Amino acid sequence: MAVAALLLVTGCSTGPSLENQSAVTAPPGDSHHLTIGSAGFTESDLLAQMYSLLLKQAGYQTSLLTVANRELYEPALESGQIDVVPEYAATFADWLNAKTNGADAPAVGSPDLATTMKALRELATPRGLTVLDPGKAVDQNAFAVARSYANEHHLKTLSDLGTSGLKVRLAAGDECVQRPYCEPGLKKTYGIDVTAVDPKGVGTTQAKSAVQNGQDQMVLTTTTDATLDQFGLVLLADDKHLQNADYVVPVVNRSRAGSTGVTKALGELNGVLTTADLASMNQQVDSWRRLAQDVARTYLKDKGLLK
Repeated sequence: MAVAALLLVTGCSTGPSLENQSAVTAPPGDSHHLTIGSAGFTESDLLAQMYSLLLKQAGYQTSLLTVANRELYEPALESGQIDVVPEYAATFADWLNAKTNGADAPAVGSPDLATTMKALRELATPRGLTVLDPGKAVDQNAFAVARSYANEHHLKTLSDLGTSGLKVRLAAGDECVQRPYCEPGLKKTYGIDVTAVDPKGVGTTQAKSAVQNGQDQMVLTTTTDATLDQFGLVLLADDKHLQNADYVVPVVNRSRAGSTGVTKALGELNGVLTTADLASMNQQVDSWRRLAQDVARTYLKDKGLLK
């Protein structure tokens, strides 16, 4: 019922931010009960669970709400139906930029974290949103090859692949042929000879199997993909920083969750959570079939963040 109500309201509203400037000028709020949003995939669920546990320990009552569509959960975040949500800096910056300035607006996300965060906060603030500091964890696009292939050709980085002169058939999504971070970027930034894009999707089982069996030589996936070992794959380092700075950042509704209490509680993760940690937790949920809540609780206890 709560989800249905949320979809009904956010489906016809973009929130109060650009029309109700009280969302911007009001002092940071400290609501006793906070709704934590999740985008519905494993990593987002894990982050939402960790946020909830840390906020509960700090004295807040929390509830979790899954809304898989950013077009719905972002307006709900603006309106206060959702108070906190985990996001990714560059992706969210570009999404807000398109919402504010039109779909054809030049991208504002970049490989530089400071530049990306500045642009993101400038776009978020007028909407009554506060973007908290990022930590060390980043979920970026990444490229993997078979471990045997990497060993045979002495490949550790994308630059190594470029200088090798090897011809590469790339398993990725259809959009890879146009996206600057994908085929065009691999050619321009690294000099990689991409001969074709095999449209099997981003990090799908089919795409990784194609590289495993030698049909393709490389696959587009993400830095927190927890299943690479199962396919005998390894990531090649993005040593020239082609990918945007998609660091994990909590985004909060300023009037309800903009207090120092919320900032301090969620900031506890910044010193410990790494990209490798996220990949490990994803694996526990996706491959070992553990519950996200249990994995999140165990992680926070192991790191000394939860009593």
